[in-house]
Amino acid sequence: MTKQHISYSELKIFTECPYKWHLQYEKGLSGFTGNVYTAFGTAIHSVCEQSALGQLAEEDYPAHFDWAFLEELKKLDEKPPAKMIVDMREQSRSIFDKVFPALQSLFPDYEVYSSEETLYEPISELKFNRFLKGFIDLVVKTPDGKYHIIDWKSCSWGWDMKRKSEPMTTYQLTLYKKFFCEKHKVDPEMVETYFGLLKRTAKADNVEIFRVTSGTRKTTNATKVLTNACNLINKGIKVKNRNSCSRCPFNHTEHCTR
Repeated sequence: MTKQHISYSELKIFTECPYKWHLQYEKGLSGFTGNVYTAFGTAIHSVCEQSALGQLAEEDYPAHFDWAFLEELKKLDEKPPAKMIVDMREQSRSIFDKVFPALQSLFPDYEVYSSEETLYEPISELKFNRFLKGFIDLVVKTPDGKYHIIDWKSCSWGWDMKRKSEPMTTYQLTLYKKFFCEKHKVDPEMVETYFGLLKRTAKADNVEIFRVTSGTRKTTNATKVLTNACNLINKGIKVKNRNSCSRCPFNHTEHCTR
């Protein structure tokens, strides 16, 4: 039975290699299952989410992070060295106290509209039923009536300009904006999008929030990538992209011999 929804992570995998998508999402095989860095990212996201909802006091940030981080580490196939865990716990402390000052600097007067908002919206451009599924980390609203969508990304020292402008990175925000507007019947002109980089090893500016523009042309292009993928999935097309084999967890396994 064909899945009724597609997430942005699925879309990225399909555009990378349709056969890899087939193995993960139709065959149910485990691909990339996470590492210490994704564990860190999940834990730091949890602190941001709970604090934005007013459910976590500032003095409780470290304890909540440590608990969430250790819970994520339990899920890993290989436990990282103890020193790395200690170092990353320390690195988290340089991020906590800078997140909301960074928001305040960008938006002197704002209210939290939603945190971890679920998107499950129909892709109306298709001739069959399929939904876009996603989670928006944070939406704040400013007195001018504008909504500001923010997606947190944990990283080491930051992103270069190429990464910041890479289409399959920025299309996530473009599509989240499109479906947020459709869900809430909001004029796209009243919605802006941002990535918030949470940098573990930066010497300074551990939190960087930067705007990603998502105009009409970019929205059209991102929607075309989404609908093309959905149409190919619907037709059962799952060709192998041999240019992506070197970084694929299924490469040279019984599931894919190239």
